[in-house]
Amino acid sequence: MKIETKCLHSGYTPKNTEPRVVPIVQSTTYVYDSTDDVAAVFDDPTKSLIYSRFENPTVMAVEEKIAALEGGIGAMCTSSGQAATMCAMLNILQSGDSFISTATVYGGTINLFAVTFKKMGIECIFVNPDASEDEIRAAFKSNTKAVFGETIANPALTVFDIEKFAKIAHENNVPLIVDNTFPTPVLCRPIEYGADIVIHSTSKYMDGHAVQVGGVIVDSGNFNWANGKFPEFTEPDESYHGLIYTQAYGKAAYIVKARMQLMRDFGCYPSAQSAFYLNLGLETLAVRMERYCKNAMTVAEYLESNDKVESVNYPALASSPYNELAKKYLPDGTSGVISFVIKGGRDTAVKFMDSLSLASNEVHVADIRTCVLHPASATHRQLTDEQLVAAGINGGMIRLSVGLENIDDILDDLKNAFEAV
Repeated sequence: MKIETKCLHSGYTPKNTEPRVVPIVQSTTYVYDSTDDVAAVFDDPTKSLIYSRFENPTVMAVEEKIAALEGGIGAMCTSSGQAATMCAMLNILQSGDSFISTATVYGGTINLFAVTFKKMGIECIFVNPDASEDEIRAAFKSNTKAVFGETIANPALTVFDIEKFAKIAHENNVPLIVDNTFPTPVLCRPIEYGADIVIHSTSKYMDGHAVQVGGVIVDSGNFNWANGKFPEFTEPDESYHGLIYTQAYGKAAYIVKARMQLMRDFGCYPSAQSAFYLNLGLETLAVRMERYCKNAMTVAEYLESNDKVESVNYPALASSPYNELAKKYLPDGTSGVISFVIKGGRDTAVKFMDSLSLASNEVHVADIRTCVLHPASATHRQLTDEQLVAAGINGGMIRLSVGLENIDDILDDLKNAFEAV
């Protein structure tokens, strides 16, 4: 982003000076030279900025950075990860449609898909992430429009076989949408394995400091929206004077439509200040992800050797059933999140967590600070017993997000809590 600065004492004005950090453009409004210029932008919002309800220079700079990190052609930030998931799906779904999702996704995503979307007349068909290709194919219906999964599921920590699901999705002429929140593009770039759309809750590792809530949608530009299954991309949009997205925007049809239709109507766009904080997190992301993975691996090995622990789920462990998939898709590490089941069930899990002093008991994950959560009591509290089982949630399960503190301090905190139970 280029700006002009002026040296007050000399009167000299250097041109095209680039600031060290992304400037905060704290404005709702942009001024035009004429009424005709304003009208032209409302006909085609890609020509210039309209309003900060769905575009802002600071946010756009961050969108370009994230698109580059994921290897996509464009991105759109949202006010939360949930908003990103909602907009990513509603950009291609409408009443009467169905889509397929793995059953181990985040609890809030399950609620969105199984409850809220159902009220909109959209059916979600849940499948086991480990289902065979034939079982996945059998879940498709004539009205199925998308497939959804999480690279590393929260908190079940199953590893999504991106290539398998991409192959089946493309056989059926529908896109694969992947939530890549836990790995971030530092550890995995799903587009390289066939994903068409990638989303993130940027509130997690991308931000890293727990100072802002946000999300993002990244468009690979690879999916053929003119294959006959998505008329909303190939037929005139009457809300934009008959504009046809595939004709006007080609490979960027999906991400432009998401902004022009959904962001225009929902207005779930982040503030410039939030984007500024997110950018600061992105600047240290690669360094932080390396440390998260290193600390988490040490903790996972300690938990696996502890006789008070029933089981440990961390894909980087050789004992994990997802270790081979992790080697394929996540060779540099599987993030800092571990889930483990403590012996004694729910009551023991709660006592253990309440005995921690360094680790925070909070409704968050992927922070620079170590934190813990009891999924059955919190993020997945609204799920039925059957849904908890399908999501891989046990009453004694603890989600541990290993932070960047000194590893000896983290281990001492865990040891003290185990002694308390």
